[in-house]
This record gives sequence, structure tokens and C-alpha cells, in this order.
Amino acid sequence: GWARVQGWGRFLGYGVDPMTLDELKIHVTQAFADREKLKEYLFARAVRDTIELLDRGAIRVAAKGPDGWQVNVWVKEAILLYFTLQEMKVLELPPFEFHDKIPLKKGLADAGVRVIPPGTIRYGAFVERGAVVMPSFINIGAFVGSGTMVDTWATVGSCAQVGRNVHLSGGVGLGGVLEPPSATPVVIEDNCFIGSRCVVVEGVVVEEEAVLGANVVLTSSTHIIDVSGTQEQVFKGRVPRRSVVIPGTRARKFPAGEYQTPCALIIGQRTPSTDQKTSLNAALRGFAAMRAKEAARLLKR
Repeated sequence: GWARVQGWGRFLGYGVDPMTLDELKIHVTQAFADREKLKEYLFARAVRDTIELLDRGAIRVAAKGPDGWQVNVWVKEAILLYFTLQEMKVLELPPFEFHDKIPLKKGLADAGVRVIPPGTIRYGAFVERGAVVMPSFINIGAFVGSGTMVDTWATVGSCAQVGRNVHLSGGVGLGGVLEPPSATPVVIEDNCFIGSRCVVVEGVVVEEEAVLGANVVLTSSTHIIDVSGTQEQVFKGRVPRRSVVIPGTRARKFPAGEYQTPCALIIGQRTPSTDQKTSLNAALRGFAAMRAKEAARLLKR
């Protein structure tokens, strides 16, 4: 809650107590509607204070409630306004040089976060204690839970929400969703395994304990087809919890003829009795042989 961050306004040198969350929201919302207000101290300060809270993990871009994932629109508005406020600066980390608006996250040792060079976490992202960041990239507004591995060359886009004990394998791409501010970010819930070179974009939600095999691509319009039963069931925008998903194609007719278009196939589920860290290969091996003919038959319908 808010009590966790009382007094940090004085620590940052403002000489005044911090605004309440309601005050921050009002000022950010008004500034987003009228960018000229950013020239006034209180409105610019509200934007910077909001990003500071994001960086400390005191607030989040989105959170899961009884009705699913809810977006804190004003927080995303603050991120967009922060880009307006920030000036381009040269950042030297010999022998490297960068030229950007957003500084790097600091205090990693105290936060208990392991980052392997040249892994990058931008200021305004929050990574919980115990997470491991290989040479990869985590953008502003993102959240990464404890026990999660962000493997080599994986990208956690702006505002993406990654749960606890998740494995993002090498080359995974989680798209950033900043605009419109009301749009739901990409979400990977707790205990998921995202296979190598998977791409998840456009606000897709991968529910807890799901497994995506290598090279699965999910957009908001991708057909996610459950072929594990006698009749197919089609989802869009979300992968149901504990699903095991592989890349697939299905026939679609165009004026020039019939072509195979990408989709994703749910070929089964992880079982509660199966160890979550070792179930991927077993699930894929077991289901691949058993379901291949059945999946092909269903997709030809």
C-alpha cells in the first residue's frame, strides 16, 4: 500500500510530502489531456513520481482482479508523458556508449536481482527479488516476478506483466503495449514455460502454468485451437491455464486459392501431479504422437 512509500518525496529532494495516489492520478490524467500542463511543476512532478513508484514496485500498470486483468490507464499515461519530459542524454559505460531518454535501473544488488551483462532493465520496470535476467531486455512499465528466468535475448516489452517462477526461454519476444493507454498489456501468469523464440503480442494473456512450445506466435487475432478433445474449441487473446500449446496451421480460402495460415494448437494439459519444471518435454512427446492425426483431421474440417 501507500504507507510503504511515505516520506520518499523528501528523500528525493522535493522538500514536501508526496502526493496521494488519487492526487497523482488526477494530475497525470489532466496532463495527458493537455500536454501544456507539463510546463507546470506539480504536473511534471506527478509524472516523475508515478514512474518512481513503478520502479519501486509500489504500483503496477495492470493487476489481476476478480474480473480478470485490469489496466491502470493513468499509469500508462504517465509513462507516455515521461518520454515527453525526458531529454536525450549520452550514457557512457565504457567501452559502450548509449544515447537515450530513459536511464537504466539501479540498486540491483540490494533488490536481490541477478543481471548478467549485457542484460538491460530500464528505469520504471520492476523485477522482484530472486529473478534472473540473462543478456536480455526489460522495458519501462514491465513487471517480472520472483523466481523467473528471463533467458538470453528474450525481450519483455513495455508494460508486459510476467508472473512468478516463469521461464522465458532464449529469444522470446513479449510485445510492448503502451498505446492506447486503455489496452491490456501482454500477460504471462505464474509458473508458465514459454519456449524458445515464442512471440506473444497485442495484449494476449497466457494463464498460469501454461506451456508454449518453441516458435508459438500469439497475437490478439490468432486462433488458439484446443484439439485435445473430440471437437475443437477456439480461443482468441488468451491461453487457458495449464494448456500445452504448439505451433500449427489451418486451411483458409482466399480469392487466389486455399492456403495454410498460422494458428496455435492446444494439444493437452499439464497435470497437477506432474512436476512443473519437467512436464514440457514429457507433455510434448506424449501428445505429439497421439494427437497428430486427430489434429490434422479436425483442421481439415
